[in-house]
Amino acid sequence: MPDKQTILVVDDEQDLLDLIEYNLQKEGFNVLKAENGLEGIEMAREHNPDLMLLDIMMPKMDGLEVVEKIREDKEVSHIPIIFLTARGDEKTEVEGLDKGGDDYITKPISTTKLISRIKAVLRRFEKTETMTDKIEVHDIVIDKDRYIVSQGDDEYQLPRKEFELLYYLASRKGKVMDRQTLLNHVWGNNVYVVDRTVDVHIRKIREKIGKKYIETVKGVGYRFKE
Repeated sequence: MPDKQTILVVDDEQDLLDLIEYNLQKEGFNVLKAENGLEGIEMAREHNPDLMLLDIMMPKMDGLEVVEKIREDKEVSHIPIIFLTARGDEKTEVEGLDKGGDDYITKPISTTKLISRIKAVLRRFEKTETMTDKIEVHDIVIDKDRYIVSQGDDEYQLPRKEFELLYYLASRKGKVMDRQTLLNHVWGNNVYVVDRTVDVHIRKIREKIGKKYIETVKGVGYRFKE
């Protein structure tokens, strides 16, 4: 790892913060720590870390609110976010991933497994950075450098998952992509996400850019129109 990557850990349990910091530093990462959601947002904006590790149940602002704020801010919306939380119910997990989380881990977890999941998410995002920065198709421009979709004089700042889903489909226009393939690429194949998550994100994309670009192939998945 020639340049140290920086992980921002946001959790109100000081003992856990210290334990994670110690183990991440042993793996060669720089570590930043925040003890509540508001502080986590401020540090993300100030330091632009390579990844955020985020608790849900915290004072001042919970993790679900934090991820919404991060995804709405174009300066930091690109940061991968992993939830690390004691809340293991499926409803909260789906909500966290729908709001823009890139992975969801339930406490307790061994530090070895945690670091493995962190590295997996970082590898996934390193691969996406090598893709073409801009796609021009039909009357829209999908700019990966700015996470902006332009349509004539209009510009849309899509949440990260919506943008990546649109980008992935547009980069393979004309090809039918099944839901599982979309889930694996956008959310990662080690993250449990239900098929409905893809449908919800497609609906939100259509609400912003129009329905004519992404076609539904019944019983299979979706296709970006040629």
